[in-house]
Amino acid sequence: MALVIRVHAALGFLLFPALSSGLLSNDFPSLGHHRQNFYETIRIPPMQHYKTVWSQKQMFRTPGNPSRLCASTVPADEIPSLYKEQERLLVERGIVEAELMKSTASPIQPNISKGTGTAKGFASNTALAGTKPADLKAAAKIHAEELKKSGVVRIDNVLTNENADHLREYVFNLRKSAEEQVRNAEVKTIERFADVLLKENRCDLTIPLEDELVVDSLLWILQKTPVVQTVSSILGKDAGLYELSCLISDPGSQRQVTHPDTPCNSNTDDPVLYTCFIALQDITVDMGPTTWIPYTHNIESHEQFQDETPNAFTGESPKDALLRTKPSVLGLLPKGSCAIFDSRVIHCGGSNTSNISRALFYCSFKSPKVGYPGNPGSIRRELQSKFTVTTLEKELKKLQKQR
Repeated sequence: MALVIRVHAALGFLLFPALSSGLLSNDFPSLGHHRQNFYETIRIPPMQHYKTVWSQKQMFRTPGNPSRLCASTVPADEIPSLYKEQERLLVERGIVEAELMKSTASPIQPNISKGTGTAKGFASNTALAGTKPADLKAAAKIHAEELKKSGVVRIDNVLTNENADHLREYVFNLRKSAEEQVRNAEVKTIERFADVLLKENRCDLTIPLEDELVVDSLLWILQKTPVVQTVSSILGKDAGLYELSCLISDPGSQRQVTHPDTPCNSNTDDPVLYTCFIALQDITVDMGPTTWIPYTHNIESHEQFQDETPNAFTGESPKDALLRTKPSVLGLLPKGSCAIFDSRVIHCGGSNTSNISRALFYCSFKSPKVGYPGNPGSIRRELQSKFTVTTLEKELKKLQKQR
């Protein structure tokens, strides 16, 4: 998903063209009061938009007065260096945050599904294949309770090891093909890759629906695991498929800054999006696992997260205090396991210092009560707003029969 981030004014972060081009006022109607805080909510635009937008007056906050917007004209030929400076500042902030959070992080644990005969979501791949619909429903109910409460839940053995291996090989071949298509100007970058923060050694590869392996994998997830049932038990079966993609973090990718994917304006708001990350390989600490801060999908946590006013005595901001003291969980997922999380939960991707790429196949489902959630989905254009949970399953069955 194209990242929604809070850019800190006191550091003099230069805002992207979203402000002057009307993206905030027109594309983010749901963000409301967030634009008035010390953080300015922006969307990192794709590189191909820079030259068409950057020549307009660029808005930024002055270090001495975060509430005052100033304008300057930035020549188009300075765009690459400005983008690199933006990323450098974000990398530096990510390092600071990693230090703040290092003593409170622990591996995410699998949710216990009582009544299903398992202790870790599902005990084995063979047990998964034979699970009865009633057991899946019971497991989904338990997972949904944890998801609503903490904002993130781990379910093991969603894909078999063999399926995960095949899917990993598929996405890397797909990326190679997509990169070649972009190089040859056959397609635009945005038609194959979604926007992602700190894109060096990191990509968000959107997935087509027609390929056999994708169809089989999605249908397996829908019918043989409690993953989508967990989501639909909260959002309903009219929840829309909002994303279908694969996040790939190659060796050398940097740690992202913490962020929610969508804002939280009230504790009475319904969930907006649930994202299901499925590990296509065992994820170890040095591969830069996703870090989630559970119980932050509420207005109190978001308000604290947005407040960088230093304490007069300690010098620590409420945001840094939250990052330092709130327990976080690391997505050290075994191959084929899944983490489902609420889009309002504060999280980030880690730095990959290993020699192995980390691939997360994922899909997101949007509440039917929500229009535009405040962040564009990572999904092929032809799939946008096309399927609900119910119609997706029907389409996948149809595609299987057509072989």
